Amino acid sequence: MIISLIVAAAENNAIGKDNQMLWHLPNDFKFFKNTTWGMPVIMGRKTFLAMSGEPLPGRYNIVISRQQDHGIHRHDVWVVGSIEEALKKAESTDCKEVFIAGGGQIYDAYLPMADKIYITRVQAVLDGDAFFPEFDENQWDKVYQLDFPADDKHAYAYSFQTWVRKQ
Repeated sequence: MIISLIVAAAENNAIGKDNQMLWHLPNDFKFFKNTTWGMPVIMGRKTFLAMSGEPLPGRYNIVISRQQDHGIHRHDVWVVGSIEEALKKAESTDCKEVFIAGGGQIYDAYLPMADKIYITRVQAVLDGDAFFPEFDENQWDKVYQLDFPADDKHAYAYSFQTWVRKQ
């Protein structure tokens, strides 16, 4: 199974503050939805709760929580206690790819085993308290980049990038 990280991150790798996103980029939401549709998506409890505690429709939602009383009691969300258990749940779907959707600690845990990174690079340096981990670009090939300017719906310029780990 291909393990892919999917993230929107500022130039300084900030991804959020106070359990909120730092921007509103409608095209990034569409990209995320289209890329992850029908696939398992793994996220941490805080990330899930930051989405109003609602599962992502059309995807297998897997939430990692070390808390026994995590407060997530939905039949359409799998709650697991470890990154290994989350991968086993994802593999049980028979999908070819699993997407890791944050937050910072979850990205950090999966980065060493990741095969791909889908990153929306937001062209700004922003104050955050959650960050995407640094990755050594010498170990990765950037196989795709598409740039967009800021406009009336997107406060920041941004790029869709795909990175594949070198063999």
